[in-house]
Amino acid sequence: MNKTTESDSYYDSLEKMSIRDLLANINKEDKTVAKRVAEQIPQIEKLVETIVPKMKNGGRLFYIGAGTSGRLGIVDASECPPTFGVEHGLVVGLMAGGDKAIRKAVEFVEDDKQFGWQDLQNNRINDNDVVIGIAASGTTPYVIGALDNAQKNQITTACIVCNKQSPLSKVADIPIEVVVGPEFITGSTRMKSGTAQKLVLNMISTAVMIKLGKVKGNKMVDMQLSNNKLVDRGAKMIMKEFGVSYQKAEQLLSEFGSVRKAVENYNG
Repeated sequence: MNKTTESDSYYDSLEKMSIRDLLANINKEDKTVAKRVAEQIPQIEKLVETIVPKMKNGGRLFYIGAGTSGRLGIVDASECPPTFGVEHGLVVGLMAGGDKAIRKAVEFVEDDKQFGWQDLQNNRINDNDVVIGIAASGTTPYVIGALDNAQKNQITTACIVCNKQSPLSKVADIPIEVVVGPEFITGSTRMKSGTAQKLVLNMISTAVMIKLGKVKGNKMVDMQLSNNKLVDRGAKMIMKEFGVSYQKAEQLLSEFGSVRKAVENYNG
């Protein structure tokens, strides 16, 4: 297949550019990413519409990838509990090489088609779950093998890739193909491709959590109160909701333990 992600950069002699020109040109390329993501909204919508009822029925969402793609999935999954108050394990991020690969690349593990499916099986994946393969190239064996086996076991599959008609898309029930074009540094898919994947992951998890009732109005009423900034944010939400003083809002937050419980149980 012809990989857009491996195409030559539109720019050359990068080492001769001034710092200002380097930054301006990187930014110029970055500005194109959101437009490419927008073109995929119908597919993203279809995926969210698939995930929500499965989660309401006890299903989970899995992200699986390698390298930058795997790390992005783990970041999105790890941010769901503190942001939306859901339990750990509802959204699961897996990457080739396991947790140690988050910080340091593990050589060649992404090249084995069996490891991805093994990682899913270790998490007891079932047909009530949804698995999203993340791979800029769409050719990563670890991810392809995971989705191929998931499909064979009637598990809903999707992918986020940056090439058209990739091998990964062929084993995805709902392929999301965000073709952002050549990278500023040829083949460096941590750049535009990674940005595109991050945007799509934000859209998926945020829309799913809103539809699961984890947001009230525009507020994160189920967020975990794990630091002073979040306690302050929660108190201000309660102040606005009931028109009470900051001190009273803090008291209610302490008494009920969350913004949602305070809003639902305080009678004024």
